[in-house]
Amino acid sequence: MTPAWRHLLRTWRLETSSPRTPMTCHSLSLGAFWRSVTKLGLHTKPRMPPCDFTPEKYQSMPYSRVLEVYREHLSCELVYFPDPLLLHQGHMQWLFDHEGNRYLDFFSGIVTVSVGHCHPKVNAVAQKQLSRLWHTSNLFFHPPIHEYAEQLSALLPDPLKVIFFMNSGSEANDLAMLMARAHSTNTDIISFRGAYHGCSPYTIGLSNVGQFKMKLPSGEGCQSTMCPDVFRGPWGGSHCRDSPVQTIRKCSCAPDCCQAKDQYIEQFKDTLSTCVGKSIAGFFAEPIQGVNGVVQYPKGFLKEAFQLVQERGGVCIADEVQTGFGRLGSHFWGFQTHGVLPDIVTMAKGIGNGFPMAAVVTTPEIAKSLAKSVLHFNTFGGNPMACAIASAVLEVIKEEKLQENSLEVGTYLLLKLAELRDEFEIIGDVRGKGLMVGIEMVKDKASRQPLPREEVNQIHEGCRRMGLIIGRGGLFSQTFRIAPSLCVTKPEVDFAVDVFRAAVSQHMERRAK
Repeated sequence: MTPAWRHLLRTWRLETSSPRTPMTCHSLSLGAFWRSVTKLGLHTKPRMPPCDFTPEKYQSMPYSRVLEVYREHLSCELVYFPDPLLLHQGHMQWLFDHEGNRYLDFFSGIVTVSVGHCHPKVNAVAQKQLSRLWHTSNLFFHPPIHEYAEQLSALLPDPLKVIFFMNSGSEANDLAMLMARAHSTNTDIISFRGAYHGCSPYTIGLSNVGQFKMKLPSGEGCQSTMCPDVFRGPWGGSHCRDSPVQTIRKCSCAPDCCQAKDQYIEQFKDTLSTCVGKSIAGFFAEPIQGVNGVVQYPKGFLKEAFQLVQERGGVCIADEVQTGFGRLGSHFWGFQTHGVLPDIVTMAKGIGNGFPMAAVVTTPEIAKSLAKSVLHFNTFGGNPMACAIASAVLEVIKEEKLQENSLEVGTYLLLKLAELRDEFEIIGDVRGKGLMVGIEMVKDKASRQPLPREEVNQIHEGCRRMGLIIGRGGLFSQTFRIAPSLCVTKPEVDFAVDVFRAAVSQHMERRAK
């Protein structure tokens, strides 16, 4: 080990083993550490864009006590980072921890904070409704639910006009499963491998990611089919997906004829012929897979798959929990980017900017089929607080042109990240649309084998130390998921890309030594 790296590691140990002092909005902890790195000529710490917000002083539990409570009483088994972040306050695209350190949030609470943390207009609406009426069930009328139902239905094409309000994406997909079976009078439901539609007792059968599967029997009537992944799958190339950035795999497809799409459709037909009955209940699809690492399908695939399902009496469900509300930029809903009309649409997360809120939207015909089968009721679904907040979210998206911002800034981000892909051998793929982006890490581009988890962890932690929070996904946790609030700006994208480049560069140097 060189003297420079010995000094760097010694400095890192000193900085991370001693209490950190509260920092102002324009600085980060580990400042001395990074200054020493710069003096050594290794890497210059990317300069964080300014912020005009000062967080309140943290005055709650000590960090040590928080860890004790987590270990003794909280059931969550998954946390990010070796030293979990204790977050204290949020402002738009920024988060602040208990020591006042500032972070650029490029994961938005798992693709949930759509218009920004504690957006002033959403806050004001929530406070006003809080003083007026917290809760009444939908057995009674209250203006927020009717106002929001009218606003939301106007954003969806005919005949998708009947709305059921829920509290979470899992609940919404649960209800959609029930609707599909009630309407079709069939049982079998198909979803993609790599799909995530929730982990409730019903939806766990639709979620085809190993860590969410149970050893005990579950998910009766759910069948998986091959995910048409043009990067990791057997077919796909440089003309296949609806993204400003294509995979570096070559293909011989003509502009109007995708051979990969045709191959994956044959696999889908094989599932229909061998794994389910002649008549099926439905087919679930995320317009872009989220948990699996922002996986995009070949252009035209979803449209043909929907037709095949509907020919067999099934209904098609678009899971817009992560892709909806303008996140993809070019369209308000992800299904619109595929040129399809689903029979059922489920939504959550960004609908309430982080407030527990979800919805299922379907046709009058399917809604009547459900009513004939079961009396559906949800105590908290469509409560006054949730609907008032959701209305404010729609107003902010429109007034601040956040869908347009998602397209412009998201495209800018994708193109900048594509430059990094060309620069580093371990960045195998950059993909996505709008502000839903995946960066898949590999051992090398030729093999496309996943970069080992411990190496991905190091890059992830490196980003965090420089003030950038990004997500993780993929079957092997090999893909970084990027989904900032729709209010993010190009200077903040520049900072994020510089941080990611620095974290990857540092990792490559560690590997070389």
